[in-house]
Amino acid sequence: MNLSAFICVPILKCTAEKFSYSLFLFTIHYSLITLYTYLMKLDAALPPVPLKDVPAIAKAAEEIGFAALWTQETQHDPFLPCALIAEHTSKMEMGTAIAVSFARSPANLAYTAWDLAAQSGGRFILGLGTQVKAHIERRFGMPWPQSVTGKLREQIQVIRALWDSWQNGAKLNFRGEYYKVTLMSPFFQPSPLPVGEGLIPIYVAGVNTGLAKLAGELCEGFHAHPFNSPRYMNDVILPAIAEGLQKSGRKRSDITVSMTPFVATSPEEEAFARMQVAFYASTPSYKPVMDLHGWGETAERLSGFASKGEWAEMPMLITDEMLAEFCLMTTQENLASDLKKRYDGIADRLTLYTPFVPGEKDEWWRNLAKAF
Repeated sequence: MNLSAFICVPILKCTAEKFSYSLFLFTIHYSLITLYTYLMKLDAALPPVPLKDVPAIAKAAEEIGFAALWTQETQHDPFLPCALIAEHTSKMEMGTAIAVSFARSPANLAYTAWDLAAQSGGRFILGLGTQVKAHIERRFGMPWPQSVTGKLREQIQVIRALWDSWQNGAKLNFRGEYYKVTLMSPFFQPSPLPVGEGLIPIYVAGVNTGLAKLAGELCEGFHAHPFNSPRYMNDVILPAIAEGLQKSGRKRSDITVSMTPFVATSPEEEAFARMQVAFYASTPSYKPVMDLHGWGETAERLSGFASKGEWAEMPMLITDEMLAEFCLMTTQENLASDLKKRYDGIADRLTLYTPFVPGEKDEWWRNLAKAF
């Protein structure tokens, strides 16, 4: 959004005869506040907890003022908590960040998202990620596709075709390279969702340009991987998203960029961030992030340590300069303003890498949420 254009509308309506200078200044101030609200929301990450703990966390998160609560596919299923979040909140959005798409069929994803959209009154966001080859083949026992973007594209297209069939009665007839989905009889067809609730947003996650382009072309949102820098977002990811948007004739405002930044306001948080950055930087498919900054050799050394299981040595390879690129190091008092400065024009939603745990720093979380 062009800031001058945004502010000029109320300015042009103001005349010296009708409005005082103080009202003029208030208009500009209100416009800036509205712009920040439009640009950036603060979300929270659900910690990896048993389902019995989800209702209390969901209630606390909504009371704090987070815009959304995101689940992950790590130690638990990412969809089951969303049903509980929907049941125990009334305004806050919820979604997966992410669910592993290649571990499921598009029909599985379509049915689950449909039920959660109905349960939440249209507050559910379907966030999909591909994971990496080793996990798909060796943890989920599923085949790795020849084209990652090609298969994910078809998954999204099939999901939307199923939703179109259920909501609008469209004939189901998808035939692609990876999927052939042509059967939908009334016995298996869910009821249409109320108007508005059937428009389920799809976000995809990625590190490299292929999935960023796909998000710009087909999706409502993009989950940027926590392992990135403002420079990588500006030089690599956002141009790729823009390319996808242009291909589909859409605008930047048609897609939401969600980021999960590392932040450190204490030596303990700094040490944790250094460890996580070392872990992510050791992943070969994430090497382009390091290459952009001229640290490709370090990434290769980290991969060597990881392949041998020598995890303790890895954080020592992350220099202070590297850490400053991938982690915002600040104070608790300046965190909100520094987050806005660092990600202004880049992110529409922010979720701190640190999960939200009720009872731990509640007042700090509440003040941070208010600042957004």
